[in-house]
Amino acid sequence: MEKIVQTAGRKVLGEFAPEFAHYNDDVLFGENWNNTDIPVKTRCMLTVAALMASGMTDSSLKAHLENAKKYGVTKAEIAALITHVAFYAGWPKAWAAFGMAKEIWTENDPYADAKKQHEDSMIFPVGAPNDAFAQYFVGQSYLAPVSTEQVGVYNVTFEPGCRNNWHVHHASKGGGQMLIGVSGRGFYQEWGKDPVEILPGTVIHIPTDVKHWHGAAKDCWFSHLSVEVPGEDTSNEWLEKVSDEDYLKIQ
Repeated sequence: MEKIVQTAGRKVLGEFAPEFAHYNDDVLFGENWNNTDIPVKTRCMLTVAALMASGMTDSSLKAHLENAKKYGVTKAEIAALITHVAFYAGWPKAWAAFGMAKEIWTENDPYADAKKQHEDSMIFPVGAPNDAFAQYFVGQSYLAPVSTEQVGVYNVTFEPGCRNNWHVHHASKGGGQMLIGVSGRGFYQEWGKDPVEILPGTVIHIPTDVKHWHGAAKDCWFSHLSVEVPGEDTSNEWLEKVSDEDYLKIQ
C-alpha cells in the first residue's frame, strides 16, 4: 500500500498545539493507518462505524466516508455498514450518516456502475485500489490476490485508459511473467514491437529482461491474471510512462 500521509494536524494546530499535531499526523495516520495487519479498506469501515457509534456525525465522519469510497468501499457495503451499526449505536445516527453517504455515493455514478458491471462479468474480484504501485500507473488500477502460495497469482483490473509504465522483469534464473485475459479488452506491448490485443482467454508469456507495458483500452474496463513465474534474484525495474500519444495510436 502507498504510504498514507496526513498533514492536517500541522496545518491547523502546528503552532497552537504542536504535540497534538505530531500525534495526529505522525502517530495516528503516520503509524496506525499505515499498519498492514488490517487492510486499509477494512480500517476505513471500522473508523466509520466507530465515529457513528460515538455520535461524531459531523465533518470528520464525512471525511472518513470519502476516504472509505476512495479505498474501494461500495455503495452497497456502506449502506449495509450503516444499517448494521444503527441497531447498536442508534437510529438517529444512522439517518445522519446516510445523509452524508448519499452525497458521496451518488445514485447516478457512471464510474461506479461501469466498475460494477465489469466485476459482475468475471469470477474474480476487482479487489482494492492498487495504491502500492500507483506511481507506476497512469490511471486507477485495482489488485486482488488469487493465490500467494507456490506461485503468485493476482487479478489486476484497469479502469478505461489505465496502463502501467514500461518495465522489465529481471532474474538470474527462471522468472518472467504470464498474463491471462479475464474480462474486457486490453493491450500488451514489447519495446520495438506492435501491440497485442488481450481479450478473455488470451495468454501472454513475458520473458525476463524484456521491456514492456500492459493495460486497458481507452474505452473499456480490463482485467487480467498476473502470474509470477518463479525464479532466482527476481526484481522489477520500472521505467518511463507510456505517453498519451503512443497509447492513443494503438486504439
